[in-house]
Amino acid sequence: MFAESLILFGALTSIGVPPDWQGTKPEIKDIYGSIPDKFRDYEVILQPDTIAPEWWAGAPSVVRDEQGVFWLACRMRSPERPRGLRGYEIRILRSDDGIHFEKVHAIKREDVPIPGFERPALLIDPKTGKFKLYGCGPWQEGPWAIIKFDDVDSPEQFDATTARPVIEAPPKRYERDIPPTEFKDPVVIYGAGAWHCYVIGVLRRTERIFHFVSDDGEQWRPAGNLYEPIMHLQDWHNFYVRPASVLPLGIGWLFIYEGSHVSWFDPVYNMATGLAFTFDLHRIVDITPDSPLVQSFTPNKFFHTWRYSHWMWVDDEIWVYAEVATPDETNEVRLFRLNRKP
Repeated sequence: MFAESLILFGALTSIGVPPDWQGTKPEIKDIYGSIPDKFRDYEVILQPDTIAPEWWAGAPSVVRDEQGVFWLACRMRSPERPRGLRGYEIRILRSDDGIHFEKVHAIKREDVPIPGFERPALLIDPKTGKFKLYGCGPWQEGPWAIIKFDDVDSPEQFDATTARPVIEAPPKRYERDIPPTEFKDPVVIYGAGAWHCYVIGVLRRTERIFHFVSDDGEQWRPAGNLYEPIMHLQDWHNFYVRPASVLPLGIGWLFIYEGSHVSWFDPVYNMATGLAFTFDLHRIVDITPDSPLVQSFTPNKFFHTWRYSHWMWVDDEIWVYAEVATPDETNEVRLFRLNRKP
C-alpha cells in the first residue's frame, strides 16, 4: 500500500495535481436510462503516433462522398509544446467502409505556418461538389481564428499555403468593450439554405458557443448578437460549453455539445458530451441539463474525456466518431454505431 501511494503521489504531482486533491468526476444521471450503454461498443479508428501520456489523435470530422468513400480529417497532438499549441498536424484519411482508414495527406503546422492546430471541419459543397476544409489556430502570432483552405476536387489536394482567416475576433468598439477575443474549433454544416459555423468563443476567459452564417462558406457574419453565446455556462457545463456536431432529424436538428464542470479535475480537457435540440439552427434547447449523456467508458485515473464528436447518418444508422480517453492516458478516435433498434 505504501509503494502504491508513492506511485500515485508521483503521478499526481508530475502533472501538477496536489496529493490531497478531492475534485469530483463526471457522472451520468440514471434519468437517461440505458442510452449511455449504447456507447460501450466501438471500433478504434486512429491511435496517436506514440502510445504515451499526452499524445492524442482526435477532433474527427468525416464526410462520405457520392461514391460512398469516407474521408476523415483530424488533429494529431503531442506533448512537446505548451498546452494549446500541441496540435502538429491536420491528418487526412480515406476509407471504403468508414472503419478501416489509411492516411492519404497531412497539413503540418510549419507548412501554413501556424503555431498549432485544433479541430478541423471537412465538408462537401452541395453546389460545387468540391471539398472544403476549415481549421483553427493562432493566426500570425495573434489570437485564435477560424481558417480555411482553398476548395479542392479531392482531399489529398488541400494546400497548406492557401490557409487564410475567415472568422476572427472583432476589434473593440470602445475602450471597455468586451467582445469575444478568440474563436476556435469550427463545426460547419450546410442547412436551411445557408452555411452555419458554430465555434468556441472566448469571452472573459471562458469558452461558450457562438454562431456564424454565410452564403458561400467564405464570408461569415454573426447570427444574432455577436456578444451573445447561444448556450450558457450552467448546470453540469458551468465551466466550459462547446459545440460538437449537428445532426439533421427532418423536423429539426440534434445539437450535440460538450462541456465540463468547475469541480472536475482539469475541466479544460476533461470534457463530456450532452445533447440539445434546435428547430432553426440558432435557438438551442438543452435536453441533458442534469448531467452529461456520454463520457469515456475506458477512463484513466485523471480523465473521462469524450469530446470532439462528429455525428452522421450512414444509411439507417447514426455513426459517431469521437475523441475518447484511454487507460494509457492517450486519446484516440473511435467509431460508435447507433442503430434504430430500441
